[in-house]
Amino acid sequence: MLYLVASCLALLLGPLFYRYFTSGSGLHKGLDGFIFVSLGGLVLIHILPELLEHGGLLALVFVFLGVWGPTASEKLFHRWSTMTHNLTLILGIGGLLLHTITDGSAMVLSQQEGASPLLALGVVLHRLPVGLAIWWLLKPQVGTRWASAVLAAMMALTAFGYFASGPLIQHLSLNNTVYLQAFVTGSILHVVMHQPHGQSGHDTKGKYEYQAGIGSLLGVGLLILLLSLDSGAHSGHHHDHSTEQLIEWLTSIAPGLLLAYAAASLRFVFGIRPNTHKLNSLWLQRLAGPEALLVTLFLLGPKMMLLQGAGLLVIGAMLSYWKITPVQPHQHIPHQSIQFGFVHLVDRSAPWIIFCLILANLVGHPSVPLNHPLLQLAVLAIVFLPSRFCNLAGAVLAVALANSGWSNTAVLFALIAAPIANKAQLMDLTWAQRSLLVAAMAATLFIGSSLEISWQPWLVLPESVNYMALGMLALLFAGSLLRVGPRGVMKRLMLDKVKISHHHDGHDHHH
Repeated sequence: MLYLVASCLALLLGPLFYRYFTSGSGLHKGLDGFIFVSLGGLVLIHILPELLEHGGLLALVFVFLGVWGPTASEKLFHRWSTMTHNLTLILGIGGLLLHTITDGSAMVLSQQEGASPLLALGVVLHRLPVGLAIWWLLKPQVGTRWASAVLAAMMALTAFGYFASGPLIQHLSLNNTVYLQAFVTGSILHVVMHQPHGQSGHDTKGKYEYQAGIGSLLGVGLLILLLSLDSGAHSGHHHDHSTEQLIEWLTSIAPGLLLAYAAASLRFVFGIRPNTHKLNSLWLQRLAGPEALLVTLFLLGPKMMLLQGAGLLVIGAMLSYWKITPVQPHQHIPHQSIQFGFVHLVDRSAPWIIFCLILANLVGHPSVPLNHPLLQLAVLAIVFLPSRFCNLAGAVLAVALANSGWSNTAVLFALIAAPIANKAQLMDLTWAQRSLLVAAMAATLFIGSSLEISWQPWLVLPESVNYMALGMLALLFAGSLLRVGPRGVMKRLMLDKVKISHHHDGHDHHH
């Protein structure tokens, strides 16, 4: 009973925090960052893998419909875009209401003999961002009365879940409602990403991004606490792709990434910089860095690195010969080498690295039947085409997929295709050039499969060193979050609609 009261009180803290944090534009941005990270992180890292475990690949399809269905409807029917957004909002709130019933039953389960009380504590703590999110989403659009009614309904449904009989809860279990919850989860993601009042119109110059970064870091802290409590509550169960899996990946790649950023600073000193007018140098940096090769060397071994380097060398030579310039050029390049490697490059790569880890945690899930190499290549191609991965992110994705048991062909494809196989870049090529590019990639993959090159870490460091590197990497990424802000991070994952030409780029780099 104590947990039930505490969970309801945690919901009521939402309006109080909201009133305090919206007293100024900076605090409002901080609140936006907190909800954006904590609620979005819970969905991506905790809820989606659980949906995959119960619903398989089809669950991801329903999540995708929930995220992009409203966006497509708003584009097709401009006149009814407001109605579409409101309908999505209703679906998202309805999903949260449905989830509160299972929260109540979870608190009952946590009090049974042999169960961990950490589960109930996790439920109580995660109600804090949920209560804030409810008020943040509803108060500006429908007013205090309706927002209060939704909170009251959530408390009533939590009590219903707490006191309801076992068979009724069984009918509302995840196994029976997995696809509905997957669609609603996508709707929640859509609302969080596209919340209009979350993007303050008074902050057109981004002067409150620091406050947004502070809020997002607090959201990260709460997210880590919730996920660690959840892991403790489920310590008796083995989950191949859970929070522990992400931590393992981060600790393994952290030393390699730090070395890559240091190598980028060093090559900046020797004149390998993005503001050069030499096409071969530009393509070397776009495809390999060459610091991305170091990540491959340390985490996948020298054979995989040599094959990656050979494939990228051929691709880069072809693109240079055709006089094709890379899309999405670097802007506002710093003058100091350290600042280039550990600030500029971190800001550019950190969003993609986190995205790749979350992506691998989903598509590499044991419940997702992607065992055939051709199917794996098709999924990666679908991911790469609308995106603009950086070379470091491609290497990180390859490492995560290798650890998930994907084929060496798919791992090698991630290494050579991630920086180049996007729609924006391919549109600059003729059909003949695209065909030759695909042929070069296919030849590299064929050679890799023929040689039966297997991956293995080239250097295994002590666990203490890995954790120290992870701490340093976390500080670098936290600094980037403070500079860019959480929504700025998301924008870096979106496509730029306007391509900056190479000739103008040479001048823009000196700003």
